[in-house]
Amino acid sequence: MSDADRTAALSRETSETTIEVTLDIDGDGDAVVETGIGFFDHMLEAFAKHGLFDLTVNCDGDLHIDDHHTIEDVAIVLGEAFAEALGDKRGIVRYADRKVPLDEAVASVVVDVSGRPFFDFSGDFSQESIGDFTSVMAEHFGLSLAMNAGLTLHVGVEGDNAHHEVEAMFKALARSLDDATRIDPRRSDTPSTKGTL
Repeated sequence: MSDADRTAALSRETSETTIEVTLDIDGDGDAVVETGIGFFDHMLEAFAKHGLFDLTVNCDGDLHIDDHHTIEDVAIVLGEAFAEALGDKRGIVRYADRKVPLDEAVASVVVDVSGRPFFDFSGDFSQESIGDFTSVMAEHFGLSLAMNAGLTLHVGVEGDNAHHEVEAMFKALARSLDDATRIDPRRSDTPSTKGTL
């Protein structure tokens, strides 16, 4: 495995959002996030902290409409950043799973950094919104991230408090992605019998 930096810097502009993202997979968990949605900022900061990803996100979105485009488009660009930073995925662990509790809530994430996008979600969020964040957008964030990062991603949540449910989900996602993207020192090739992911 080479010592190349696993980083990406991407931007995306549409009529709905203008986004800039930088990502260092092998970071320290430092984050600077500004999306205009306080709880979403908190979730992305937690994602970076618990995944040990260095992350910057700057999004100017059409929040006068709602939070949908901002959350979806940030997930798209973040997924693209993971795909770019991972390159040919040589040497990665590839598979991981994590369960993370937060008080009464628990979230489970199973991931395969497969290059074959798939997303499955089970569970319901106990409240419709958390501040300016619509709870079901957490599921949509997972979908958009998986489709653009090339992940096979299975997520489940349960609990009584949507804040706890969503936060546990973001933390479980961070921990599983940290595990799956880690370099296995025993492996010098791409972890697939096909030779490519």
